[in-house]
Amino acid sequence: MPTNLPPDAKKKWVEVEATKNPREKLQRMEEFLSLVPKHKGTLKLRGQVKKQMATMRKEMDEKKRKKAGKGGPKYFLEKEGAAQIALIGLTNVGKSSLLAAVTNSKVEVSASPYTTREPVPGIMNYEDIQFQLLEAPAVMEGSAEGKAWGLQTLGLARNADGLALIVDLSKDPIGQLSLILDEMEKSRILVSKPRARVEIERKFMGAGLRIIVLGRFVDCSFREVEELLKSYRITDAVVKISGEATLDEVEDAIFESTVYKPAVVVANKIDLKDAEANLRLLKAFVDDKLPVIEVSCEKRRGLERLGEILFEALGIMRIYTKEPSQRKFSEKPFILKKGATIYDLARNIHSDFSKRFSFAKIWSKRLVFSPQKVGSNFVLEDGDAIEIHAK
Repeated sequence: MPTNLPPDAKKKWVEVEATKNPREKLQRMEEFLSLVPKHKGTLKLRGQVKKQMATMRKEMDEKKRKKAGKGGPKYFLEKEGAAQIALIGLTNVGKSSLLAAVTNSKVEVSASPYTTREPVPGIMNYEDIQFQLLEAPAVMEGSAEGKAWGLQTLGLARNADGLALIVDLSKDPIGQLSLILDEMEKSRILVSKPRARVEIERKFMGAGLRIIVLGRFVDCSFREVEELLKSYRITDAVVKISGEATLDEVEDAIFESTVYKPAVVVANKIDLKDAEANLRLLKAFVDDKLPVIEVSCEKRRGLERLGEILFEALGIMRIYTKEPSQRKFSEKPFILKKGATIYDLARNIHSDFSKRFSFAKIWSKRLVFSPQKVGSNFVLEDGDAIEIHAK
């Protein structure tokens, strides 16, 4: 995307951002597109805006159906457990069979294509935590452009904490995985960590513009980034830039941010003919970029490893706590990202707790003796047990 949109186009996008009414917002977006020059450099931008418009139209249609008493599917479900994992795949690859095999969900398993029309949740136990698995309607070619329920399915993928990409080993798994990855990439959902990440969090008026650079700029200066943001009248926001970012990528995030989702490939139907040979081809294609687990949902084969592989892919850890006056630690752990500190734990327990933090005691297998007294910057590991003392 070029960084030289006409001033009237930038001004119109400011109006889009400020408009709350969906119908008026759609109209402003159409006006914005009419002001964007049509050439190769703006293809990506125009595509992103058109996808946003298609999503809004579908949401408006669903609201109409509900008001008319026709009901409508609920596409976004409240997260439960340690993490929400969206099951993404083409039709008839075994998403329903997997959900039925590893959770308590009463899901319809059918050989008919496109049986699942709305998300179906289920809870999977792994040691002392739970994962919420969410079967999404099937992905198909054109999902990112709004074909069938594609935008809703990709919205579920964007909202989830992680993804299980399910392929059928008996039917060209490489082609299936490629199609899934292509549709997600078109919707700016990545399963490999991007070179750069730009997050724009709008704040209340008067908060000012704060740019946090955790990496470096490749082709521009800090001042140029600041000027670009201000040209779109982004003056009250926190902008976090990680990795090696270009000016184009910063501008890209103004319209639609790229998200990274940890993912695993679940290769189903390992018990069928040619599955072993296709599995070898699939693993060579993935080339260690994603973990691959081979299973047979029908034969209940390999499923016992799913929880462990998801846990590792998500990069999370379990931290146990106890109050100073108690002897026993909590049975239910806090779930934090790897690399989190005592301060992160305190803030997770209660926002006020982090402000009143004094010191902590830690019990850990990796320490020579436990407990040890530590400060707020101490980095935690899976299985650590903590006692926090406040001022």
